Amino acid sequence: MDRALWISWYDLAEKDRDRYLAWLHGKHIPKLLGLPGILSAAHYRVDENEKPLAHLRHTDEALPGGTGYIFIVAGADAHVFAGLTPFRAKPGARERDMLALRVGERVNLFTEEARAPGADARRREGRYTLAPGIQLGNFNAGRYQDEDELLSWYAQLRLPGFGALPGGVAIRKMVSVSGWAKHGVLYEFTSLEERSRHFRAHEAKDKRNAAWTHAVVSKLVHAPGSPAVAARIWPPVKTAAPPRRVK
Repeated sequence: MDRALWISWYDLAEKDRDRYLAWLHGKHIPKLLGLPGILSAAHYRVDENEKPLAHLRHTDEALPGGTGYIFIVAGADAHVFAGLTPFRAKPGARERDMLALRVGERVNLFTEEARAPGADARRREGRYTLAPGIQLGNFNAGRYQDEDELLSWYAQLRLPGFGALPGGVAIRKMVSVSGWAKHGVLYEFTSLEERSRHFRAHEAKDKRNAAWTHAVVSKLVHAPGSPAVAARIWPPVKTAAPPRRVK
């Protein structure tokens, strides 16, 4: 299974966007997918209309603040990425130049803690293909004493509850191998429209659970732009075929 995720958040200057995307989608991703242990890659554009909730706390540390794009590479385990980190990687001149176009890049390598399928898990496009819409959080607990409650909340409420959510493909709770955020959570949806229609309304049905959620989430310290809501731009999202006309 794809138990590890290498995630980069960054911005792109408008003047560099087209040539960077052509390189990433046409050259860099195929190269990565040819490496042992790399199982999939997906590139997302963050929906700027979806802002993190006002009560969420965000770090004021000198973290890179890129939030416009999210690039995710999935591997069999975190050690697959050891040779790709800045500590070991030796990119060529062309690759260095293109990677340098990422503005305010922040990176986390995550390993999976647990996952649960959503109500629409069968609609995944391929064995490892990440869904068309995601919500991605990366954060730290406010205090280490809060870690046990965070574990219980995910294990007893958030992951089990996701299974009944229309439009949900999967939820993955992750912990960090390297990077600022100790915790990560990836929600996958069939579309951002389905997420918008069902996600918050689903949880609000149970006032007791909603209160626990508010108590847990309000203690977290998020990275810039977290949680981000984003639509997949690579691989291209398959559109449903139009219905056949009956003559």
